[in-house]
Amino acid sequence: MPELPEVETTLRGIAEHVTGHKVTGVVIRHPRLRWPIPPDLEKQISGEKLLAVTRRAKYLLFSFKTGTLILHLGMSGKLRVLAANTPTQKHDHVDLCFGKICLRFTDPRRFGALLWTDADPATHPLIANIGPEPLTASFSATYLFNKIRDRHTTIKVFIMDGKVVAGVGNIYATEALFQAGIRPQRAANKLSLIECEKLVSAIKAILKRAIKKGGTTLKDFTKSDGSPGYFSIELAAYGRDGEPCITCGTLLELSRLGQRATVYCPHCQK
Repeated sequence: MPELPEVETTLRGIAEHVTGHKVTGVVIRHPRLRWPIPPDLEKQISGEKLLAVTRRAKYLLFSFKTGTLILHLGMSGKLRVLAANTPTQKHDHVDLCFGKICLRFTDPRRFGALLWTDADPATHPLIANIGPEPLTASFSATYLFNKIRDRHTTIKVFIMDGKVVAGVGNIYATEALFQAGIRPQRAANKLSLIECEKLVSAIKAILKRAIKKGGTTLKDFTKSDGSPGYFSIELAAYGRDGEPCITCGTLLELSRLGQRATVYCPHCQK
């Protein structure tokens, strides 16, 4: 599944091409993704200028005077800016047309979402309860320390909870815990404030580096211009079980937490 850096990379790749332009048409080839696409979507946005494209957690928000289009890439979705006459392929479900170009949503597994709200998007049920953005000052060591006090769940599962912090998925949680020297199986409430400081700092650093590199290459994700992300070549833990730790040489071990694969160093992470 595309994680926060992939979504941010997509945002930065498409925004300059469509922001400030009027929607000249909407083509819906498959009306149902994870949820049905609003049948009146074209009526809502046709002829309207796209005022801004922003991100909240893993959701992309397309702001119009009449409301907001909420898009989630799901497990395998991607957005591309193409010439309006570009031939379609099997899983190209939606085109947002802006004159000579279109923003095409492709989603083989159809777990993505394309929804509409004419209210404040921050109050939408999918967004209202999301925690602070990890790259903002609101996500701090003090915030995290206060949150974990009565939580016995493992720290990895805890930081992947979108109600705690927005958009920290499996790849970057694994990498941040490795960088912070914290074993993912540790009970959240056993972390000290100093360890929270290390973890928050690691999460911010890992995400910033991933965004700069263009996200992590997954088999279902390419950047909006069609080229892959390159951060995967720098992964220290994720996907490296059985390989030597880059710090101490101990073989990395694999476990499962919350039904997700978790790789860690039994020597470096305490």
